[in-house]
Amino acid sequence: MAMAPTFKVVLGSIAFGTFWVLAVFPAVPFLPIGRTAGSLLGAMLMVLFRVISPEEAYAAIDLPILGLLFGTMVVSVYLERADMFKYLGKLLSWKSKGAKDMLFRICLISALSSALFTNDTSCVVLTEFVLKITRQHNLPPHPFLLALASSANIGSSATPIGNPQNLVIAVQSKISFWNFLVGLVPAVLAGVLINAVILLCMYWRLLSVQKDVEDATGEVIAEEDVTSHRFSPATMSHLSPSGSQEFTFESMNIQSSPSMRGHPGQAETLRQRLASAESESQRVPSDGFESTRNSNASNDVGSDVASQIKEEPAHSRRVESRNGHFCPPVKLLLDVKELDGKWKRMLWKICVYLVTLGMLIALLMGLNMSWTAVTAALALVVLDFTDARPCLEKVSYSLLIFFCGMFITVEGFNQTGIPSKLWDAMEPHSKIDHASGIAILAFVILGLSNLASNVPTVLLLGGRVAASAATISAADEKKAWLILAWVSTIAGNLSLLGSAANLIVCEQARRAPHLAYNLTFWSHLKFGFPSTLIVTAVGLKLIRG
Repeated sequence: MAMAPTFKVVLGSIAFGTFWVLAVFPAVPFLPIGRTAGSLLGAMLMVLFRVISPEEAYAAIDLPILGLLFGTMVVSVYLERADMFKYLGKLLSWKSKGAKDMLFRICLISALSSALFTNDTSCVVLTEFVLKITRQHNLPPHPFLLALASSANIGSSATPIGNPQNLVIAVQSKISFWNFLVGLVPAVLAGVLINAVILLCMYWRLLSVQKDVEDATGEVIAEEDVTSHRFSPATMSHLSPSGSQEFTFESMNIQSSPSMRGHPGQAETLRQRLASAESESQRVPSDGFESTRNSNASNDVGSDVASQIKEEPAHSRRVESRNGHFCPPVKLLLDVKELDGKWKRMLWKICVYLVTLGMLIALLMGLNMSWTAVTAALALVVLDFTDARPCLEKVSYSLLIFFCGMFITVEGFNQTGIPSKLWDAMEPHSKIDHASGIAILAFVILGLSNLASNVPTVLLLGGRVAASAATISAADEKKAWLILAWVSTIAGNLSLLGSAANLIVCEQARRAPHLAYNLTFWSHLKFGFPSTLIVTAVGLKLIRG
């Protein structure tokens, strides 16, 4: 492609440079507007500077990628509601045989969940689980957080739905889900294992000895608390361990529901009424009138308490007398409704898992990935049979908008001719039919992914790398796409700023209540640099084209 006129080259470079600065450094002091606004600003500048026309800008937006991204995010939200990630959290510490065993488990579970639910989602929902488990076992969180972030990046490269750059590659290359999986699974398995071994070698002594003295401000984490924390994949909201609201009257102690905690007077009134009912029922009446009066008083109090209880959900309350026995009619009603609620919840969770499994089977069969994901998302919305707004609000629409702006910005930069000129100079030395060419291509992708981020790198290089490999053979074209997917993803492990998953783990750990830990840039780089080079090199040997 020939170079565009000089004014287009200059203005297009300014627009792309603005996007790059805000994408890599979203909080720069002179323009702290963030990545999403930065991508829109870059897109707007491309149109205002007449580097591309408005029609070309609209055409640059890849709707299949956005549809696939939206669908997988909605499915992840419903899987979180169905306790999928809670079960994954339980696996982290179930029958653990020590710190090294736990580290290896985190690597495996993080990689597996990232391949199926995207690396960002896995890091959002698993980071605090990891912090709680390390606090519970009195272990240093540093190596476990590194294991979570790095394994999430490695595992996400296995499937087209594992991370955003793989979504782009799968849609542009038209490689089926099954072929993508088969081509990269050997490299991913070896990469996860090697990454775990590097972590064990670097932190063997630290993992061999538990901390002797726990921080005085620390607190013991109960087993149920380790697996009860719940996150939203997009909003990271903190919910209670269960959706139930419960209060118990037992031995004259009242545990109020969340709605009653803000009304201590209401709880006190119920306590007084119950005490009055108990004393009235235990007195022996001296005459018929007294007996009738006491009976009426008890009935009045009972009806008042029942009316108060009726305000709470039937499946989430228990009413006990002083001696621990239920009133038979109330007990029967509550037991039936609670059992009915449990069965409905279990049936709904099974349906969520079956729909997700059906989505994965459809993807493996080679059906359209974007429409498959959207169909699965809408099926879950319908099965939920409630207003979908709370779940849809958890979708990261800012990420979708970021992609729209990025598509336009990268297309404008491509039309300046600069990427084509740079590739023309590099192409003769990066042929994938020999080892030296693969090594040069890998280093270019590795460096560009850390400079410009992995998704823009894929958008800039994808078509050119594939076209160059296609001149050799069709198999080499497919292999070129898979190499691009592998290297651009593993490049995220090089530094803390290399991928969003790393930043999510860092920020989640730093902001976790009572469990805060600061994962620094240099501590990550000390592990990330050798791990990235070794895992990338071994994986390149195992990619099947």
